[in-house]
Amino acid sequence: MPPFRLSAGILLYRRRRGALQVFLVHPGGPFWAARDLGAWQIPKGAVEPGEQPPEAARREFREELGSEAEGQLEPLGRIRQSGGKWVEAYALAGDLDPAGIVSNQSEMEWPPRSGKTIFIPEVDRADWFTIDTARAKMLASQRPLLDRLERLAGT
Repeated sequence: MPPFRLSAGILLYRRRRGALQVFLVHPGGPFWAARDLGAWQIPKGAVEPGEQPPEAARREFREELGSEAEGQLEPLGRIRQSGGKWVEAYALAGDLDPAGIVSNQSEMEWPPRSGKTIFIPEVDRADWFTIDTARAKMLASQRPLLDRLERLAGT
C-alpha cells in the first residue's frame, strides 16, 4: 500500500437527448444530511492492501449502490481531495436506476464524543445530473473529473 491514503471510484455516465449525464451519490449520515451543493460525489472508497485500484473501484460501486460495475473502465487519473486523500477515478458508460440503489451501512459515533453509535447508509441517495448541474452539486475537489470525462467522451 502506498504511504498515502488512496481511494478508487467510478464516474458512471450516459447520454440522454444528446446531453452527457453523470451519476453521483450523496453521502449518508447526519453530517451530510442538510448539505446539497458541493456534497455529491462519485462512489468511491479505500483501496485495501493487495487490491488494485480498478478492483477497489468496482467493489466500492457494488457496496455503495448494490449493483455491479460491468464494462470497460476508462482511467480518468488521480485527484487529491481537500482532506489529503487521493482518488484514482475511472469512467464507465452505463445506466442505473437511482431509485434502486442499496447501500451498505456503516457505524459511527453520534453525536460526537457521546459514546452513542448509530448505523447510517454510506450513500443515502443517488441521481443523474447534466455536467453543468454536476459542477454545482459535486465536491469541489472532484470537479476536475468532469472535465476529464468531457475530453474522454469527446464533448
